[in-house]
Amino acid sequence: MAAKDKKPDAISQETVRHVAGIAKITLSDSEVKQFQKDLADVLIAFKELDKIKASEDASFHPMEIKDVLREDQPEECLPQGKALDNTAHKEKGFFRGPKVI
Repeated sequence: MAAKDKKPDAISQETVRHVAGIAKITLSDSEVKQFQKDLADVLIAFKELDKIKASEDASFHPMEIKDVLREDQPEECLPQGKALDNTAHKEKGFFRGPKVI
Protein backbone atom coordinates (compact mmCIF):
# COMPACT_ATOMS: atom_id res chain seq x y z
CA MET A 1 0.00 0.00 0.00
CA ALA A 2 1.44 3.40 -0.97
CA ALA A 3 2.26 5.94 1.71
CA LYS A 4 -0.35 8.38 0.36
CA ASP A 5 -3.12 5.79 0.75
CA LYS A 6 -2.71 5.80 4.53
CA LYS A 7 -3.80 8.44 7.01
CA PRO A 8 -0.78 10.66 7.72
CA ASP A 9 0.49 10.94 11.26
CA ALA A 10 -0.23 14.27 12.90
CA ILE A 11 2.66 16.70 12.68
CA SER A 12 1.94 20.03 14.28
CA GLN A 13 2.47 23.36 12.60
CA GLU A 14 4.69 24.20 15.55
CA THR A 15 6.96 21.26 14.68
CA VAL A 16 7.13 22.32 11.03
CA ARG A 17 7.98 25.90 12.04
CA HIS A 18 10.64 24.58 14.47
CA VAL A 19 12.27 22.51 11.71
CA ALA A 20 12.08 25.52 9.37
CA GLY A 21 13.77 27.62 12.04
CA ILE A 22 16.59 25.10 12.37
CA ALA A 23 16.99 25.16 8.58
CA LYS A 24 16.89 28.99 8.72
CA ILE A 25 14.03 29.26 6.23
CA THR A 26 10.81 31.23 6.45
CA LEU A 27 7.57 29.50 5.48
CA SER A 28 4.18 30.97 4.66
CA ASP A 29 1.06 29.46 6.26
CA SER A 30 0.28 27.53 3.06
CA GLU A 31 3.85 26.20 2.92
CA VAL A 32 3.59 25.08 6.56
CA LYS A 33 0.43 23.11 5.72
CA GLN A 34 2.12 21.53 2.68
CA PHE A 35 5.18 20.58 4.72
CA GLN A 36 2.92 19.04 7.37
CA LYS A 37 1.61 16.67 4.72
CA ASP A 38 5.05 16.06 3.19
CA LEU A 39 6.71 15.29 6.53
CA ALA A 40 3.84 13.00 7.49
CA ASP A 41 4.37 11.09 4.22
CA VAL A 42 8.08 10.77 5.00
CA LEU A 43 7.33 9.38 8.46
CA ILE A 44 4.87 6.87 6.99
CA ALA A 45 7.51 5.75 4.48
CA PHE A 46 10.00 5.23 7.32
CA LYS A 47 7.43 3.20 9.26
CA GLU A 48 7.01 0.97 6.20
CA LEU A 49 10.78 0.50 6.02
CA ASP A 50 10.84 -0.43 9.72
CA LYS A 51 8.51 -3.35 8.94
CA ILE A 52 11.02 -4.93 6.55
CA LYS A 53 12.94 -7.82 8.07
CA ALA A 54 16.41 -8.01 6.59
CA SER A 55 17.84 -11.52 6.39
CA GLU A 56 21.46 -10.36 6.26
CA ASP A 57 23.53 -7.79 8.06
CA ALA A 58 23.57 -4.35 6.52
CA SER A 59 26.33 -3.70 4.05
CA PHE A 60 27.77 -0.36 3.09
CA HIS A 61 29.05 -1.77 -0.18
CA PRO A 62 26.84 -4.22 -2.07
CA MET A 63 29.80 -5.31 -4.20
CA GLU A 64 33.21 -6.46 -3.06
CA ILE A 65 35.77 -3.67 -3.03
CA LYS A 66 39.07 -4.49 -4.69
CA ASP A 67 42.28 -2.52 -4.43
CA VAL A 68 43.19 -1.68 -8.02
CA LEU A 69 46.33 0.26 -7.17
CA ARG A 70 49.74 -1.21 -7.82
CA GLU A 71 52.26 -1.93 -5.09
CA ASP A 72 54.72 0.88 -4.41
CA GLN A 73 58.06 0.27 -6.07
CA PRO A 74 61.12 2.26 -4.97
CA GLU A 75 62.68 4.13 -7.88
CA GLU A 76 65.68 6.37 -8.37
CA CYS A 77 64.97 9.93 -7.24
CA LEU A 78 65.75 13.14 -9.06
CA PRO A 79 69.06 14.42 -7.67
CA GLN A 80 68.66 17.38 -5.29
CA GLY A 81 70.73 19.73 -7.41
CA LYS A 82 68.79 18.94 -10.56
CA ALA A 83 65.45 19.46 -8.78
CA LEU A 84 66.60 22.82 -7.40
CA ASP A 85 67.79 23.90 -10.86
CA ASN A 86 64.12 24.15 -11.86
CA THR A 87 63.24 26.87 -9.32
CA ALA A 88 64.27 30.39 -8.48
CA HIS A 89 62.96 29.89 -4.93
CA LYS A 90 65.75 28.03 -3.16
CA GLU A 91 67.91 28.58 -0.12
CA LYS A 92 70.73 26.49 1.39
CA GLY A 93 69.92 23.44 -0.72
CA PHE A 94 66.14 23.48 -0.06
CA PHE A 95 63.03 24.83 -1.76
CA ARG A 96 61.99 28.18 -0.26
CA GLY A 97 58.25 28.82 0.16
CA PRO A 98 56.10 31.46 1.82
CA LYS A 99 55.90 31.49 5.61
CA VAL A 100 52.75 29.78 6.87
CA ILE A 101 51.45 30.47 10.34
